Amino acid sequence: MHHTTDNRPALLLAMGPGIADRLLTERHRARLAALTRTDPYLVAHDLTPPTGPVAEALAEAQVLLTCWGAPPLTEDVLAAAPELRAVVHAAGSVKHHVTDACWQRGIAVTSAAAANALPVAEYTLAAILFAGKEVLRSAQRYTELRTTPAWLNETEHTGNYRRTVGLIGASRIGRRVIELLRPFDFEVLLHDPYVSGTEAGALGVEQVSLDDLCARSSVVSVHAPQLPETHRMIDARRLALMPAGATLINTARGSLVDEQALLAELLSGRLHATLDVTDPELPPRESPLYDLPNVLLTPHIAGSLGNELYRMADHALAELERFTSGLPFADPVHPMTLWRSA
Repeated sequence: MHHTTDNRPALLLAMGPGIADRLLTERHRARLAALTRTDPYLVAHDLTPPTGPVAEALAEAQVLLTCWGAPPLTEDVLAAAPELRAVVHAAGSVKHHVTDACWQRGIAVTSAAAANALPVAEYTLAAILFAGKEVLRSAQRYTELRTTPAWLNETEHTGNYRRTVGLIGASRIGRRVIELLRPFDFEVLLHDPYVSGTEAGALGVEQVSLDDLCARSSVVSVHAPQLPETHRMIDARRLALMPAGATLINTARGSLVDEQALLAELLSGRLHATLDVTDPELPPRESPLYDLPNVLLTPHIAGSLGNELYRMADHALAELERFTSGLPFADPVHPMTLWRSA
């Protein structure tokens, strides 16, 4: 039997400690080993060692498979990776490790942001439905009374029939939330400076100004990227526009909301909030957010967790398969649009 050359691209895994074992099942690792020339158990947490197995693998690597905690691809790292042609990121944002040097070298980049958007949208849908149904208040009231409350008198403002929901940002997540809201009887408003009225119409939503959205919505959900112009876009003035009893949902970034202004509204009991992100990322121990009855506070769990990481791994492997077949990525990341994505 004569020897055939192995045309599979060389691949190196690069991500934070402990991530690969959560991301990849044995099935995924077997698939990786079939598609590429790789040691599916060698994971680089650092790409700068001058010698050793990581340095050797990096020197040959045509593809990096990255995830959370991937080391930055600096000019020095790229100099040590002369064969590198693609970065397949099995998570959302590539901003933390894909540098300008990568774009200058023409490296193709893809991310699993589309796969990571799904659980965030699911969390948001649940938060919207629970907000309208006043689940948090009902649960607390029941616990307090330990008997059936006089619901007819206490629930005149409860319910999801023809409620107005305002979405800030037609990001991947924002668009998925729009899709998930379709079966329900909601009026959906959208604020996004990059979406035309025509496109909004095609999505089945009404494009409005941010002030208008805040004033008209009983639930406002934030899906905008973190940019200088979105910093604290939900400020005291816009929170004051929101009707009494309205709920603010934030699964995006804590810095998009002026937290001191929000706290004032929450402490007064005028507004409610479901917050998966805060500013700072971990509220101080004495923060009222932990104890307020009108706040559902979760520790940044909306994105992929547990078995949802396998969806990102599957997405990355599908892209890798395209790459090995000489096809372009289905979900490429473009440097031109990167600045206004999460």
